[in-house]
Amino acid sequence: MRDERTNATAAQMAAALADCGSFAICGHVNPDGDCLGSALALAHALRALGKQADVLLVEDVPVEPGLRFLPGFEKAVPACRYEGTPDAFVYVDVSVRKRIGAAADIADAAAHRFAIDHHAGTEEVAELNLIDPDAAACALLVWDVVRELGVDPTSDIALCAYTGLMTDTGRFQYQNTDERAFATAAQMVAAGAAPAFAAREFFQSRTMASLQLEQRMVARMEQIAQGDIAFSYVTLEDFAECGAVNSDAEALIDTLRSVRGVRAACLLKERDGFVRGSLRAKDDDTDVAAMARVLGGGGHRAAAGFTLETGLDEAISQVKRLLSEL
Repeated sequence: MRDERTNATAAQMAAALADCGSFAICGHVNPDGDCLGSALALAHALRALGKQADVLLVEDVPVEPGLRFLPGFEKAVPACRYEGTPDAFVYVDVSVRKRIGAAADIADAAAHRFAIDHHAGTEEVAELNLIDPDAAACALLVWDVVRELGVDPTSDIALCAYTGLMTDTGRFQYQNTDERAFATAAQMVAAGAAPAFAAREFFQSRTMASLQLEQRMVARMEQIAQGDIAFSYVTLEDFAECGAVNSDAEALIDTLRSVRGVRAACLLKERDGFVRGSLRAKDDDTDVAAMARVLGGGGHRAAAGFTLETGLDEAISQVKRLLSEL
């Protein structure tokens, strides 16, 4: 269990990082903007101090196209192809071992393990943790650490961190958007982040395959749980016929969430041998993390997910039944 002795301040985390010379920085599987932006921002800062810092990807699969503009993205290495033993392994935007896949072996080999995250949890994966569930994005915590390291944030650091904050707040629209988020965003912009550029690259760079996938999802959409939840799914066949990859489905949940009158959205994505579910809340009173826990998953009040080791038909039946009973 994590406690006060292992949960650090930004200054304490910075001091611990400063004592190490080489780093492997890894986020969760299927990295989003906050995950990748936070990892890259931290890597840029550590390199500015003359340290070796590698950003790892859990899987050797294409990253969401809308994130490939991030400075340093091209240097990220799939964990299965990483060679070396770092002084420190840093969990970023994740503090659960099972969500880093093959990178777990790299973490085990490192002399030190640190975690910077804004997800609440009880699994102890690091000797020192900076965990703040009240932070709108992990990027806020990384930004604090960068400043405590004494690094003058460059435009690359600022853009990576800003993208993390922008995406995890849904363009500063989600319930987690607070005064701290806006104040820190202002600091990032002052340091060189370009809001219009980041928004254009991430939110206005969807592939044709993603739009074709959305067309199929919308055709199946229905409102369940007395109309409170917009629900739909995409199949493996959809991905194949549209020429889509996993990242092409990332924007779909927001379309469901935009339906007038719903409190939340649920999207199922069929994978080879399992089904991944995403949940998003629309109002302040809805806790989708509680919904996800019923299905064996977890996350934040406003955004959560789960994985079902079953076929798509069974997953659809199970999810619709359980969500309608809440």
